[in-house]
Amino acid sequence: MNTAAVAPVTPRTPWLQRAVALGAAVQTARVARRFRAADDARQAQEKTRRALMGRFAATAFGRDAGIGRTMAYKEFQARVTPRAYETFTPWIERMKRGEADVLWPGRCAHYAVSSGTTAGRTKYLPITREMLGHFRRTGLDSLCFYARRTGSARVFRGRHLFLGGSTALAPIEEARPFRAWGGDLSGITALNLPGWVERHLYEPGRAIAQIGDWPAKLRAIAARTATRDITLVAGIPSWLLVLAEEMAAHTGRKPLRAIWPRLECLVHGGVPLGPFAAELRRAAGDGVNFHEVYPASEGFIAAQDDEPAAGLRLMADAGIFYEFLPLASYDESRLAELGRDAVPLEGVRPGVDYVLLMTTPAGLCRYVIGDVVRFVSTAPARLLYAGRTRLQLSAFGEHVIEKEVTDALAAVAVAHGLTVANFHVAPRFIDARAGEKRGRHEWSIELKYAPRRQLDLAAELDAHLQRSNDDYEAKRKGGGLESPLVRFVAPGTFERWLRERGKWGGQSKMPRCRSDRAVADELEWLQT
Repeated sequence: MNTAAVAPVTPRTPWLQRAVALGAAVQTARVARRFRAADDARQAQEKTRRALMGRFAATAFGRDAGIGRTMAYKEFQARVTPRAYETFTPWIERMKRGEADVLWPGRCAHYAVSSGTTAGRTKYLPITREMLGHFRRTGLDSLCFYARRTGSARVFRGRHLFLGGSTALAPIEEARPFRAWGGDLSGITALNLPGWVERHLYEPGRAIAQIGDWPAKLRAIAARTATRDITLVAGIPSWLLVLAEEMAAHTGRKPLRAIWPRLECLVHGGVPLGPFAAELRRAAGDGVNFHEVYPASEGFIAAQDDEPAAGLRLMADAGIFYEFLPLASYDESRLAELGRDAVPLEGVRPGVDYVLLMTTPAGLCRYVIGDVVRFVSTAPARLLYAGRTRLQLSAFGEHVIEKEVTDALAAVAVAHGLTVANFHVAPRFIDARAGEKRGRHEWSIELKYAPRRQLDLAAELDAHLQRSNDDYEAKRKGGGLESPLVRFVAPGTFERWLRERGKWGGQSKMPRCRSDRAVADELEWLQT
């Protein structure tokens, strides 16, 4: 730390910043008008679907799928089958090599490289010009949601620090001679910001944003922003905590509000906040508001609006058509048969878990992105991210989703004053040699600070899951599942696991649960 080089921030609001805030206030008023009618989302979705049909009809994929320009929803639902990423791979490979009008009219030169989670497979998702427009609009709208909720556009009077992946894009070698580029979505969008955003709002600046080495990037961010007027910070919760530690080490001050006096908004998304909430609030400081968003590489899906405890508002009028397939009907091996089971927004019911399908201006049609959502209301349309289709605990037929294990651990952590650094839950199968007759869940939990007394959290986690999940409760009470096993792993275990996979930093997310032991066995091996 070089405290002599770190001067306190002197907040200033030049006239250009005031002009930006005024423009944001005007946009916020427009957002408010859209909020007033609960049916607008349904109407906007049908309008979006019709517009997308016209574009798909002009593509090779659309002709193959039988999509017509004036196709009604019932025909679309019956004729076009839901698809996972693997089904789109041959089409995307053609696009990457420069072929035009494959999934979307024209050529596409940019691809978001995504694995969904650190344990997933690599995907190349097309980012068309229209898709970039979607991300620009929804990014601004999500901040206008915040301004509307707080009744002020002051957040636009300072700089916005986005903790994203590297903006350095790599050429896709197999695309040659066509020039195609792949990289992190946050990097692609940062390279395509409107000029006024880059000049007056965006941090950490283009040069630092290109840095791929995460520790070096954090140091550069701290050095650049320590004396800047930051009013908003955005990122994945676990990496926001790492940033707070770096800023404290660089400046000798904490929380973040002590470094940036006008910091008022912390935007978080990507994973459930869960057990990180209390520590993140301490790291941010008093007076900092949280604003939750639901972004994905396939599209910006939802954002917090007026009701902080009532789910996130679906971005229904931003160019993406959504459908919802009941999780109870979902079978990845039978996707081609499930098209009629999916419903549009007007057909959803609160409290039901749905697998999310998206039809996007990147050319992905009825695409199963692998997320599970649950609506808390339909008028207006608000939902919760509940987990991943492939990141569930169902090895014993218990059907436990990511949100349920996250909520359970969050409640137990609060009850005992624990700060969770990371965790993962997996099945532990029967070991006949050890005399075991039933399987169970195994929780691997890393605490940031050692507990003051010996803890046995198994019974409390078990009770929380039984209250939230009927299938789990039935398995436990019926004798089909033993009580869970909880083990505390050594500090740094999860960091080591992430580093060894090149996933330390940026937008990387830790899988919270799986129905196999792919992650759990590796964590266990790291302890030996």
